[in-house]
Order: sequence, then structure tokens, then C-alpha cells
Amino acid sequence: MSCILITHPDCLDHQPAAGHPERPERLSYLLDHLRESGMLADLDTRTAHPANRTELERVHSTALVDALFDASPRTGLIALDPDTQMSPGSLDAALLAAGAVNDAVELVLARSNGRAFCAIRPPGHHAERATAMGFCLFNSIAVGAASALRHVGVERVAILDFDVHHGNGSVDIFKDTPEVLVCSSFQHPFYPGRLHDVSRPNIVNTPLPAGTGGHAFRRAIERDWLPALERHQPDLILVSAGFDGHRDDPIGGFELDDDDFAWVSELIVAEASSHCDGRIVSVLEGGYDLSALARATARHLDVLNR
Repeated sequence: MSCILITHPDCLDHQPAAGHPERPERLSYLLDHLRESGMLADLDTRTAHPANRTELERVHSTALVDALFDASPRTGLIALDPDTQMSPGSLDAALLAAGAVNDAVELVLARSNGRAFCAIRPPGHHAERATAMGFCLFNSIAVGAASALRHVGVERVAILDFDVHHGNGSVDIFKDTPEVLVCSSFQHPFYPGRLHDVSRPNIVNTPLPAGTGGHAFRRAIERDWLPALERHQPDLILVSAGFDGHRDDPIGGFELDDDDFAWVSELIVAEASSHCDGRIVSVLEGGYDLSALARATARHLDVLNR
């Protein structure tokens, strides 16, 4: 059964200022790479539907949702903070990004050994309950996790985040929701510098120094994530798949390579097979060198599609 790939062309319409790292080419280059390599033909490609306000407000404050709808510009750009901008197409792109994860959850939970990857932008894992930040408007993976918990038979979910930046938004949203395990490995000290010290049974933070390579990364993941997953016994695993820990990435300071991303993907597949009938929903987060992003994502998808 093929891995599902969910995307939407309107995700390209989120257009920050020229020179911004979170540019439309991240997604267009990735999809072109998958098409040219022949991998796209092996995937079950679907078109995303937008999330609605009810779904957003399960994880975000009404005030934040109102603010983002009201801020959406008809022309030009507005800056929500020094890193996060909205263009006329940004709101629709963010709604589609969150909706893609909802779609993936529905499709994966309907299958045995179901797996899906959401090729979307803007990313989401920095968006907190009441704050958009760090290139992120809505926390797409959080929206999907909350939707999953509404399904009969889904009592616990896990979010595994291997982006080079800490998944502060997912931690903020779920720190007091024991049904959701959040495991985040990240460079420290580094952006965003908040919520990395939250202490809860369902929050597993794995800070690692700049310069961390594959061996240290793999040891830390095995040490921290595997016992947590064994305790939590999730019914679904969601993945914040950030590829900005690649040694070629211009923003991150890790020294990971394509093989390391294949390795962590294999570990996640093995854990899903052990705990939740193989069900995985993976969501694109960071990754800002186009070639490294495309290669590492292809390795991730190759593992998910086996």
C-alpha cells in the first residue's frame, strides 16, 4: 500500500519578502525532485482541504485565529514578528497546511499500516496556543493531533520532532495534555529559546549542542525517545519532519547527513509497527538548502513507502 502524499499548489502562494529562508521554492523544488526521480509516481498523491476555525480553535486561542484572519493583507506584506510575515496568499496556505494534516490523519486511521507525508508550507511547529512565530502561523501538526484524539480507538498520540529548532509550539499546546507525547530533539542554545525546559511526563526535550553529528544524534534519540514511546503506547505517531539539521543547511548548526534522516525515519517506522499498527503522519517543517531538503525528504519518503 503506497504512502500517501498530501499537498496543494496554493501552499506556494505564501510569499514572504525576497531573501526570506521560508520561500516557495522549498516546496516546488522538493516536488520537482520527487517527480524527476520517479518517486512521485510511486506515492498516492492527494490534494489538501483547508482546516476550518473549529479545528484551529482546538489548539489555538480564538484571539490568535481572529488576529491572523484580520491581519491577512489584500496586497503587500505584513510582519507579525521579525521572522514571520503574511502575504495575500499566506492565510489560505496556512489553512491548507493544517487541513492537509487533518486529511492525512483521516486517511491513515482508515488503513492498517497507513502512512502519509504532508508536503506543505508554511511550517507550523513554532506556533503556540496564542502566538504565531518562527515562520509559522498555525501549528498544523497540533491541529492533526487534536483531530486524531477525537477518533474512537485513539486514546494517545505521539509527536516526534527532529527539526533543528525546538518544537516550542507543540510543547506549549500539549504540555498539560497527557494524551499527547511530544518528543523534540533540537540545537541548544538556539532559536526559539523558550519552553525547552518544560518538565512534564509527556514532554521529552532533547537539547544538543551546535556541531552535533549523526552518532551523537542517534544515541540521544534512542536514549530519550524509545523509553518514552514504550511508556506512552501511542495509537498514532505524528512526525514534525524538519531537515534543517542537515550539514548543508544555512540556518542550522548540526552536522547530519542524508543517512541520518533515513535512520531516524527507519526508527520511527519500527516504533509505529510496535505500538500503533504502523500508522504514521509526517509533516514537513524546516529545511532551507533546497538540494539537501529534497534529498533528505526523499530518503524519508523512501522509508515511509516501504
